[in-house]
Amino acid sequence: MTTVAVVDDQALVRSGFAVLLHSEPDIEIVGEASNGQQAWDLCRRTTPDVVLMDVRMPIMDGIEATQRIVTDPLCASTKVLILTTFDEDELVVAALRAGASGFLLKDTRPELLLDAITVIAAGEALLSPTVTRRMIERFAALPDTTPRESAANGLTEREREVLLAVAQGLSNNEIAAALHMGYGTVKTHVSHLLTKLDSRDRAQLVMYAYESGLAVPRT
Repeated sequence: MTTVAVVDDQALVRSGFAVLLHSEPDIEIVGEASNGQQAWDLCRRTTPDVVLMDVRMPIMDGIEATQRIVTDPLCASTKVLILTTFDEDELVVAALRAGASGFLLKDTRPELLLDAITVIAAGEALLSPTVTRRMIERFAALPDTTPRESAANGLTEREREVLLAVAQGLSNNEIAAALHMGYGTVKTHVSHLLTKLDSRDRAQLVMYAYESGLAVPRT
């Protein structure tokens, strides 16, 4: 059973997500919140596996709420999935920096949202292919990026290849096929990358790849 918290300042949106999630027998909604402060309080009480997090909310926005949740020892197992629209690119980048495990568009098909919750709960980040390219371009252009090339210098050539594949939004299965590696070997490399680069999850690895200059947006 995957436990989920739904966070959005619009009651109608929350209700829509709740109806969808209640239809899935392997998902349990542990609560709803209309702002970031409520979301943080809810997560401290219920420790959901996944939080569906809006970005623009009163009192405390989704960015600050995400940062507080992922750094709170009481919420150590909770993952945050940002739900966004196209006009919130910079805010979503900030949310990923704050520790979110991925993002989807709010108009994502229901079955894809359910799949995303499963992926996030399993510990893998999910970067929607629909918006990854836009996000990467925006992220790479931000003036406040901080290169961390010293850590990248400690990567093996194979680890760099895997990191670049992760930065392209590829899943472990897709990386295995592209690099002619076993699935288990890819998982091992990703695990080593998370440790070496002090990253929380795959979303953080994507950011690292562009911050360090190892990955460059395609033109």
